[in-house]
Amino acid sequence: MKHITLKIVLCAITVLLPVILSAQTATKLDLTTLIRTQKGLPVKGAIVTSEQDNISTQTDSMGIFSLQVSPNAKLSISTLGNEVQFVTATPGLQEIVLEVEQLVQVAYRKENVDDLLGGISYVNLPELLDKNYITYPLENMEAFVPGFHGNLWGMNEYLVLVDGVPRDLNSVQPTAIDQISFLKGISAVALYGSRAAKGAILITTKGGHIGEQTIDVRVNAGFHTPKGFPKYLGSAEYMTLYNEARINDGLEALYSEEEIYYHAVGDNPYRYPNVDFYSSDYLQEAYSLYDGTLEIAGGNQKARYYTNMGFMREGSLLNFGEAENNKNERFNVRGNVDMKLTDYISANVDLAAIFTSNVGVNTNYWEGAANIRPNRFTPLIPITFLEENDLTSWNLVEGTDNLINGRYLLGGTQLDQTNPIADVYAGGSNTFNSRQFQFNAGVDADLQNVLEGLTFSSLFGIDYATSYTQAFNNSYAVFEPAWNNYAGTDLISNLTRYGQDASSGDLNVSNSSYRQTIAFSGQLNYQTQLDNDHNISAMLIAGGFQRSSSGVYQGTNNANLGLHLGYDFRSKYYAQFNGAMVYSTMVPEDNRTAFSPTLSLGWRISEEDFLSSSSIVDDLKLSVSAGILHTDLDISDYYLYEAIYTQTDGAWYGWADLSAPAQSTDSRRGANPNMKLPKREEISVGLDASFFDNMLVVNGNVFMSKMTGLVDQLSVLYPSYFQTGWPNSSFIPYVNYNEDLRSGFDFGVNFNKQIGQVDWSLGLVGTYFTTEASKRAEFYEDEYQNRQGRPLDAIWGLESDGFFESTEDIANSPEPAFGEVQPGDIKYKDQNADGVINSQDEVYLGRGGWYGSPFTAGVNLTAKWNNFTFFALGVARSGAIGMKDNNYFWVNGQDKYSEVVRDRWTPETMDTATFPRLTTSGGNNNFRNSDFWTYSTNRFDLARVQVSYTFPESIVNGDFLKEFGVYVNGANLLTIAPNRDILELNIGGAPQTRFFNLGVKALF
Repeated sequence: MKHITLKIVLCAITVLLPVILSAQTATKLDLTTLIRTQKGLPVKGAIVTSEQDNISTQTDSMGIFSLQVSPNAKLSISTLGNEVQFVTATPGLQEIVLEVEQLVQVAYRKENVDDLLGGISYVNLPELLDKNYITYPLENMEAFVPGFHGNLWGMNEYLVLVDGVPRDLNSVQPTAIDQISFLKGISAVALYGSRAAKGAILITTKGGHIGEQTIDVRVNAGFHTPKGFPKYLGSAEYMTLYNEARINDGLEALYSEEEIYYHAVGDNPYRYPNVDFYSSDYLQEAYSLYDGTLEIAGGNQKARYYTNMGFMREGSLLNFGEAENNKNERFNVRGNVDMKLTDYISANVDLAAIFTSNVGVNTNYWEGAANIRPNRFTPLIPITFLEENDLTSWNLVEGTDNLINGRYLLGGTQLDQTNPIADVYAGGSNTFNSRQFQFNAGVDADLQNVLEGLTFSSLFGIDYATSYTQAFNNSYAVFEPAWNNYAGTDLISNLTRYGQDASSGDLNVSNSSYRQTIAFSGQLNYQTQLDNDHNISAMLIAGGFQRSSSGVYQGTNNANLGLHLGYDFRSKYYAQFNGAMVYSTMVPEDNRTAFSPTLSLGWRISEEDFLSSSSIVDDLKLSVSAGILHTDLDISDYYLYEAIYTQTDGAWYGWADLSAPAQSTDSRRGANPNMKLPKREEISVGLDASFFDNMLVVNGNVFMSKMTGLVDQLSVLYPSYFQTGWPNSSFIPYVNYNEDLRSGFDFGVNFNKQIGQVDWSLGLVGTYFTTEASKRAEFYEDEYQNRQGRPLDAIWGLESDGFFESTEDIANSPEPAFGEVQPGDIKYKDQNADGVINSQDEVYLGRGGWYGSPFTAGVNLTAKWNNFTFFALGVARSGAIGMKDNNYFWVNGQDKYSEVVRDRWTPETMDTATFPRLTTSGGNNNFRNSDFWTYSTNRFDLARVQVSYTFPESIVNGDFLKEFGVYVNGANLLTIAPNRDILELNIGGAPQTRFFNLGVKALF
């Protein structure tokens, strides 16, 4: 029996051994597989892991991964914000379709994109950066986000939250951002309380992922080139026209023909200066910008980590003196860790530090460039022009500390003892330093042991920002030469020195400031599903923040208690209630709390029987939102509800002695114990739809928003004896009276289609809004001057009627009240026919677009072919006007003359002139708001073009370098506008620039 058993075992081993050996030596599967969503979009950054083979990888920008695994191995696929999904490795596995749930950050929670209600838009920034590298989070977002035009739905400010804490937009780099949410509707912002009443922008930063560590590196090198410079007249032309202006004013010419001639010839620009602040003597053709980013991420089921480090350095257009060292530098580091402490408790910690250093000179060069006339002085005086026997002047040369390049003295006059050019050479330099430190900590708890579906979340954040300026402040001497030509050559007879050279070497610290922000929120969340049909959610939130700043006695406070209730039936019928009990100390104690309710309803029409089987309509959802939100954003200061009394010295005469002023107590403001919080009252209707298997995606909103109870001190509502002009006294209180109305619509259309081998994506977004001062207390004599019923950004001024042609024309026209006029001055229409031109003749001229152009549209185009991606973006704005009211256009007195004066009025050019006569007076009649100076700001900007190339995997070694790509882009490339020259003109500041960039990115 023993031998029989042994034979059976040996036979079994003989039979099974080849099978065992075959299994042990089986060839592994080489998978190259695409992962996409149900909508056909590639899933980038998905972590694919085979536990059996102890190996993992990540999908590239095309959604493709390559992996060598055992046959029938179980692959886990992990994506951010979604549950881990599993597939089996088979030889034919060429494509995996993931059920990806796109989550969008909204107030205190994340919500499925298909279930959004109430005016919410979002941008996933990593997807955008792959084709459009930007360095500012909201750069050109008008081309991606319906309802965003620099503000949201026509409002004039919005709240910015970075990971739930109020922070500056520039405190976070785009490479560190995962998603930006734009909360436009009243229901979307209600849970944030008063300070978000005009919209909110939520920035969610990146976190770690489950899987092997990844390292992303991005490096950019680019340069700025000026679009153009202001065009000012040279010395000779300026002097000629200035003489004309004096003659127009009945004065003698100031400059002789000989002087003008020598300035025009330019043989000796040191004696006859013709200073061009925008020439290559002072400016370079371009300046550089470099930046780099390193991202490290990874983790497992217990902990995930993410780190972002970045550096930026930017140069300057100035290229002489101390300005050669001008630069802006920034270093930032941001990191976070998400930890699962137990099966029921998790925590997260975020840290960030931002260091900026801006090195500059102790002057505003551009302001001087816009104001200093070209013939005033020579900036530099060559010592080679000094006479050899002028020992006094040579002693001055020996005694100066600022001999530029060993050859030049600093020029000036008694009236120009300092000037921007000398400041750049010898005035010293400064460094503005800014430091920001940010900290977040949160704890989440699963309370399923108390109630299934119940969780708790909390957040605590504290930020500290400080800034100061370090400067070396030097003084210097300037020299004014006296010239002669008795030897037949221009020489300097003598030098007059103004000022002294002094450089203490002391480092001065000034402009120190700090700001601290503390934020906290705690919330109970509940979510459940009944019978697989009824989805119920609820949140109870306590949140708020406080911001204090140096030099500000009363900081910014926001505290509220929020409630969210949500219901949907099979993702077909929706109802959401969002409300908050707000608290504000800007109103009297009895009125400091107020409840703000909002309600949103939604209907997915595409789920109804008559559309559910449609081959055209994929999704069609209609929503409506309405509510009332109390806010203190439009209350300008604290304690406006209290009466104010001040002590004055010498405001009144004493009873017995008229020559002895007496002290008195005067009222400055009356009390209003009934002041309340203003309200935003709004209703909006939204539409979301997709057609033809998501080839066409459409969304949009129509909204009407009213701000009521706005606070103002309105003298019109009270008898005149409530206030006096001298002594300054008033008993008029601040009251809730004014009302503003905003209405409009936004839309977004996206077209996605593969044509041949090219994947095309075209996006078009737009926003149109109107504003109206719907209620005002006013007392204008003429109805056409009433502000009520006019836009909030209305521009008012006179209506021009050509130029005065002659003294007879002046005599036969209404009398101007702004000073004496002459032929060539602007003539205005007498709106009220009282025979006088004054402020009562001002009329509505147009909208200024101060809170965004009335109509803003953006278009973005993406084309992908093989490993190439082409991207272009444009933004159009229309419906607003501007006023040419700076000293480039309003040229009077001793202003520097720009090219616009060439088209001035003269008796010879009266039929073609487009500019009033020249004058050395104030020109009060001409240089005031009128339609003569308005211009259309309509424009289309080609804001961005980028071409990217990702090297194929056959070139990139996937073991170490998983992805490698290069790209070139340009920004602010082209402006098409009827007044492009004005729109691209910067006066008193650095010029607008185009930007060109080369970038490299790699994934390890």
